[in-house]
Order: sequence, then structure tokens, then C-alpha cells
Amino acid sequence: MRTAHPTSKPSLLSRLTGRTHRRTVTTTTTTTTPRTASRRHHRATVAAPAHHHKRRPSIGDKISGALLRLRGSLTHRPGVKAAGARRMHGTDGRGSHRVY
Repeated sequence: MRTAHPTSKPSLLSRLTGRTHRRTVTTTTTTTTPRTASRRHHRATVAAPAHHHKRRPSIGDKISGALLRLRGSLTHRPGVKAAGARRMHGTDGRGSHRVY
């Protein structure tokens, strides 16, 4: 029986379907450093940017996005390549514009 190593790369199927649940081990180390030049450059508080709407891409979205990326790479068109990446990652804006 084959057991997965904790740092092993997820399989192609798990990457395509989005089933990548990896456990990470966190270690904490505490170090104290003297604050010599603290608060010298004070910045005004800026509001955080709005949350970017992200949908769950289907398998077809991932495949068509990969083909778009390939087409953009082969034809030297960065915009097409970027559109494919957005389609693969679910950040292309589909489903974010509601019309009632």
C-alpha cells in the first residue's frame, strides 16, 4: 500500500477538481528585537480593498482555460493567456453581474 508523503505534489485529478486539502505544520519562534526607529514613518490608515468575487470553476472551465492559455502562449498574445488563467481560477467575473 502506498502512503502519501506530507509534502507530495497533488495528483492531476485532485488539482483539476480542486480537492487539495493539505495539512501544514506550523511552528512558532519568538524573538525580541529592539525597536529603534519605530513610528518614524507614520501612514494614514487606508481602507482594505473590496473582496474579489471568485466562483468555483468547473472541469470544463479548467480545460477551456488551459487551452486558452496554450493558445495565448503559442500566438504570443498575453491577453488571451491571462484570460485563460482567469477562467481556470474562477476570477473571470462570470456569474458576478446579476440582471433581474
